Amino acid sequence: MRMNFGVKNWMYPMPVLMIGTYNEDGTANVMNAAWGGILGADLIAICVDESHKTTENLKARKAFTVAFADEAHVVEADYVGLVSGSDVPDKLEKAGLHAIKSVFVDAPIIEEFPMSFECEMLSYDDETEILMGRIINLSADERILDDNRSIDYQKFNPITYDPVNHKYIKLGDVVGDAFSDGQKIL
Repeated sequence: MRMNFGVKNWMYPMPVLMIGTYNEDGTANVMNAAWGGILGADLIAICVDESHKTTENLKARKAFTVAFADEAHVVEADYVGLVSGSDVPDKLEKAGLHAIKSVFVDAPIIEEFPMSFECEMLSYDDETEILMGRIINLSADERILDDNRSIDYQKFNPITYDPVNHKYIKLGDVVGDAFSDGQKIL
């Protein structure tokens, strides 16, 4: 038997996205957003409420980074989602986070989050509050790379957001091989 819940945005897994922008004075800002995803080879879409300081920054700078929160920085990731850059202008410092300038776009990379998309803003829709961006580069800290210079998710330890229970969850074990396991049915 199945239970119907109606219209809900309960997607699993839901990444914990850290959106980095620069404020008008050039200081770095970052916020936590969960509702986003990839739309093809080089496009990303994220729902970002109009009221956020980040939205103001996006419209002014037309660039942003998207990092993925990891297990080691759950507290910091949650904190930057709880407070607004409008109310706490030094929230990165208070969270113990550090920003470096992206080489590719006019936005900060948060050093503690080991993998980041560097994006140019394509559009922001005031009605739907959907931010669309083009991925210009993906950068990853060497500490999460394996011997083949690929991302090792076990070194990375990205977290996901459980929108039903409001929990952060660490990804688990590998359970299969994509583009391979289904061959058994062919």
